[in-house]
Amino acid sequence: MPENDNKNPWGRGDRGENGKGPWGSSPGGSGGGGKDVPPDLDEMLRRAQENLRDVMPGGIGGGKVLTLFVLAAATLWLASGFYTVTPEEHAVIQRFGAWERTQTTPGLGYHAPWPIETVSKVNVTTVREMGIGFAAYAGRGTSGTRDVPAESLMLTSDLNIVDIDMVVRWNIKSAEDYLFNIEDPESTIKKVAESAIREVVGQTPMSQIITQERVKVADAAQKILVRNLDEYQSGINISQFLVKNAVVHPHVQEAFQDMQSAKQDAESVQNKAEQYRNDILPKARGQAIKMKQDAEAYKQSTIARATGDAERFNAVYEAYLSGKDVTRERMYIETMEDVLKNAQKIILDENGQGGGVVPYLPLSELKPATGGK
Repeated sequence: MPENDNKNPWGRGDRGENGKGPWGSSPGGSGGGGKDVPPDLDEMLRRAQENLRDVMPGGIGGGKVLTLFVLAAATLWLASGFYTVTPEEHAVIQRFGAWERTQTTPGLGYHAPWPIETVSKVNVTTVREMGIGFAAYAGRGTSGTRDVPAESLMLTSDLNIVDIDMVVRWNIKSAEDYLFNIEDPESTIKKVAESAIREVVGQTPMSQIITQERVKVADAAQKILVRNLDEYQSGINISQFLVKNAVVHPHVQEAFQDMQSAKQDAESVQNKAEQYRNDILPKARGQAIKMKQDAEAYKQSTIARATGDAERFNAVYEAYLSGKDVTRERMYIETMEDVLKNAQKIILDENGQGGGVVPYLPLSELKPATGGK
C-alpha cells in the first residue's frame, strides 16, 4: 500500500510546517502573523500532478489527465443534446436562435448541444380555458368568481348595457408559430376575443343576447376570433367560444323593464291592427271587384243601348230620305201618341150647342184626379 493512500489529486489538505497549507500559507490567514503570500500557480499544478500520480495506479502523465478531462467534458456536452418528446408535446429546435425544425412525433430526439441548438417543448394537446368578464378567486375555505366590469359591460345595438361573461377554450396547433409570431399569447387571445364579442354585441339587440340568440352571438364572435388569430399566424386553435352568462346591468334594469313593457304594448297594438287589416282588406277587395263588374256591365249596356239608338236613328234617317212627308207625319203621330197617352184629355165638340160661348172647364178640380199634373 502506498504511503500516501489518503491523498486526493489536489492534496490532503494537511498543514505544512508552522501550520501552513500545501501552498506555503493558510488560505485566508497570515501563516503565523506574516504577510499573505499569493499562491504560485505553477507550484499548484505541479503538486496536483504529483498527487494524481500517487493516487492512480501506475501513474499517468499530466497531458493524459487533461485529455481525459477534455474527453469527459466533450462527452457530457454531446450527451446534453438528447431529449424526449411526450405524446402531448411538440419540440421546436432553434439553431443560433432561428427556427430549424419541429419534431411532432413522440420519442427520443437529438439536437446539437447548446449554444449551437436549443429545444423548446410545447404542449399542443391540452385545452386551456380563459375567462373574460369575470375572474376566479380562492381564499381560506372559499372560492368563486368576481365580475370584471371593464371586460363584461358592453353596449348593444338598441343602446342597452349588457353584462356578459365568456369562456374561451383553446389549444396550440402550430408550436413554432405560437413561440415566435406573438409575444404574449394569452393576452393576445383575451384582447382579440373581447374585441370580437363587442363587435357582435354592438350589432345585436339586448333581447336576443339574453334569450334565444345567445348561441348565435357566441358562434359569430368565435368566427371573428379565429379569423383574426389566423391572420396573426398565432398557431392557436379556438376549440370553443361560450357565452356563460348574459344579463341586464342592474343600473338599467328598471329602464329595460319599462322598455320591454312598451315593446309588448306596441306588439299588442300592432297585432290588433294586423287583425283589423286582415278583416277589412278582403271585404274591400270584394267590393272593389263588385264595383268593377257593375261598371263593366253598365259600360256594356250603355254601349249596346247607344249602338241600338244610333242604328234606329240611322234607319229612321234612311226612311226619311226615301219619303220625307210620310216619315214626318209618322214621326208627328208617334210623338203625339207618346205625349197624349198619359195626359188627361177633355174633348170639346165644335158641333155642340153654344158654339159661340166658351164653356166653363173646372181645371182646378180636375188636377187632383191627374195626380197634380
